[in-house]
Amino acid sequence: MTQFLTWFFFFSMLIIVLRCYSSTGRGEKERTLGIIKPDGLSGNYTNRIKQVILESGFEISKEMVIQLDEQDATNFYAEHSSKLLILSVTFMFDSGPVLVMILVKEDAVAHWRDLIGPTDAGKAKITHPHSIRAICGKDLEKNCIHGSDSHQSAEREIAFFFKEAPSDEAVRKHDEL
Repeated sequence: MTQFLTWFFFFSMLIIVLRCYSSTGRGEKERTLGIIKPDGLSGNYTNRIKQVILESGFEISKEMVIQLDEQDATNFYAEHSSKLLILSVTFMFDSGPVLVMILVKEDAVAHWRDLIGPTDAGKAKITHPHSIRAICGKDLEKNCIHGSDSHQSAEREIAFFFKEAPSDEAVRKHDEL
């Protein structure tokens, strides 16, 4: 009887572990890119933003402060070149240093997008008052933070800053800043 209970316990635990790490995606961590823009750094929001990130269950696996020039900012936002906003965003991006972070968590892209809130910080203050953009952003242009909008964008953007080779899928375009 003891041997039966031992085997029963062993297989029960094995089933639980396999369910947690099954192909449904549960238990698998993914990466996304987070950037504290110059207005976030100069506004002294860095520590508060990082605290919110960590309290929300993200791991910051890599980070660096970097100063982008106009060409780097333009290259980073190349897929948005058809939008008029790109000129002001690239100017904003090259106006001071940025803090670039690789964030890791289960379903990281979606959780990060929820945490930062809508692109327009003015709207975020109304619709998502506890989001990062509501806390430190001012408007559509000065929204203090960037977040990848898809898995493909995340991998492409991580590769842009951390010189990692992106997957073939990561080269696709995305819509939101």
